Amino acid sequence: MEPKQIKEGYLVKKGTVLNSWKVVWVVLSEDGVEFFKRKTDNASKGMIPLKGAVLTSPCQDFSKRTFVFKLRTAKNQDHYFQASHLEERESWVKDIKRVITCLQGGRKFTRKSTRRSIRLPDTINLSELYILMRDQEDGVKELKLEKEKRVYNHCFTGGTVVDWLISKDKARNRHEALMLATGLLTEGFLQPAGDMSKEAVEGGAESAVLDDPDALYYFGHRRKNWNVRKFILRDDPAYIHYYDPTKVDESPLGSIHLRGSVITAVEFVPEAKRYDVDGNLFEIITSDDTHYFLQATTPEERKEWIKAIHTVSKTGK
Repeated sequence: MEPKQIKEGYLVKKGTVLNSWKVVWVVLSEDGVEFFKRKTDNASKGMIPLKGAVLTSPCQDFSKRTFVFKLRTAKNQDHYFQASHLEERESWVKDIKRVITCLQGGRKFTRKSTRRSIRLPDTINLSELYILMRDQEDGVKELKLEKEKRVYNHCFTGGTVVDWLISKDKARNRHEALMLATGLLTEGFLQPAGDMSKEAVEGGAESAVLDDPDALYYFGHRRKNWNVRKFILRDDPAYIHYYDPTKVDESPLGSIHLRGSVITAVEFVPEAKRYDVDGNLFEIITSDDTHYFLQATTPEERKEWIKAIHTVSKTGK
């Protein structure tokens, strides 16, 4: 009898020989992870056995990439996968860990609950949340806190962030607020400040202690990550929505409000060359002073985007 298929979808995988990262179609079954070059391919590119494997998430081995998890097989072979967003990574990690546990105990894979998991609203933008959280009047208050005879300046508890997200209607319930706060932490908007929060992040259990009154955090700076995205420009209302190009569904990863924004060509972005990003860059500065940097394929394409965005930003609602 063939192993039951549990989950499938696109992920980005690091090559085992070359250091290149490529999109692959991944299939999780009761005994391993199989990956294909395309969804329609019959022959797989490889099979990762999960018996005796160890999963690490989040994986911090690659500072340029977020939402990475690592699978180490029983033969000490490492395989790295990258998801597009936090919820996707957590969903894969949860199912793979359960498969590993079942194989270890000689049990069949079963889901603990058939209840539909909570999905974060598609309109959520972590950059915008971060700006609102840092508002001097209406954001998360930075305090001087003392834990275990140590003083932490400009800090707050994870529970404070969770409470703020709920009070500002950014999350529909506490479970969703915890997921949002975990996303802010994973993306570098929040940084662990005390021993408890640091140990949780290092051990891949950052979400487990976020609501603990002894877990301290402070505001961080967003990591500069460059990703390939599909952009759709709309004029009513004036928005750019961006999507994961590997996804079949049309749920946007985020949006940029263009009304009153400024668009300019730029020739230099700090740290861009570290990520092999060079040339044909342009910047969108929104009315709330959020900066977005994008790269076009050619100089002509950059001109077309700037012209189109400029028109929409002045005339769109």
